Amino acid sequence: MYVAVKGGARAIENAHAWLAEERRGDPGVAELSVAQIRGQLTLAVDRVMAEGSLYDPDLAALAIKQARGDLIEAIFLIRAYRTTLPRFGAAYPVDTGAMACDRRISATFKDLPGGQVLGPTFDYTHRLLDFKLAAEGETPPAARAEPDPAAMPRVTEFLNQEGLIQGEAHIDTSPPDLTREPLEFPACRALRQQALTRGDEGFVLGMAYSTQRGYGRNHPFVGELRVGTCSVEMEIPELGFAIEIGEVELTECETVNQFAGSKTEAAQFTRGYGLVFGHGERKAISMALVDRALRWRELGEDDSGAPAQDEEFVLQHADNIQATGFLEHIKLPHYVDFQSEVELVRKLRAAVREAPDD
Repeated sequence: MYVAVKGGARAIENAHAWLAEERRGDPGVAELSVAQIRGQLTLAVDRVMAEGSLYDPDLAALAIKQARGDLIEAIFLIRAYRTTLPRFGAAYPVDTGAMACDRRISATFKDLPGGQVLGPTFDYTHRLLDFKLAAEGETPPAARAEPDPAAMPRVTEFLNQEGLIQGEAHIDTSPPDLTREPLEFPACRALRQQALTRGDEGFVLGMAYSTQRGYGRNHPFVGELRVGTCSVEMEIPELGFAIEIGEVELTECETVNQFAGSKTEAAQFTRGYGLVFGHGERKAISMALVDRALRWRELGEDDSGAPAQDEEFVLQHADNIQATGFLEHIKLPHYVDFQSEVELVRKLRAAVREAPDD
């Protein structure tokens, strides 16, 4: 729109050049490489992949560099690039039960098969600035033990054995694809999960926090949190069988929630579920809480009117790209619209001045 303004095209070209200069920063400082971003800003890379719906660490790192660290802009770039990619088919559902876990904890069972695997986490740090990092010293390698996926059964299986937790329905049909079909209401749980996975981490976190503060009667326990890699398999038509095409890092969270029962359901624990690309514990836990809050109807609960239980409110406002586009479009010229508003206000003020006094 600014092109229509005299000299607008040249101004835009200069803005692009200035942006590139600002992105580069001080030429006297070594340029940040895509490999460095991928290797050292991994949590930012993981968030861009998760909310961009594209698992490619190199592209996510490139997008972060191009966006000068603005993760929402980077997510926008990744989603835009994603639309140009051909679709070869669909992979089989990943088996997170066979995940090679770098981290696996439970807040509900202290002693469980496979043990608690703390892994790389901020949970036990002091949250004090580490000035040794400014000295750019080398970090000594950590001691690691290779976990055995077979020794790590799901925590919820212990509750299943006594029938204390609601079972999960297995659906054979393929879930709808939110990237190819518009969001419709009421949305099935699979569609809600897709929207939450792509949703802004801060927004989903805020919705989850609201349920803990009483807006939704949600009292969760982290049944199990897993971070690790899963193999991805896909059937190749020419071969007639499935082969492994790669691995993805995932974070999975299952929450165990109190449930007093309803007219149709006996008292039992219920589940919340979250799954995201990469290492994203805060997002996965938030997803699980919001997922549980949105299940009130299928569990026969009463609608408390909490924001996190309003499916349309949550899903329509979770997407940071849609929200950003709608918000930032007001920066574009609205000269005609504004002038019409000015004229309307002038007429209203004039009518008040000319009105006879009572």
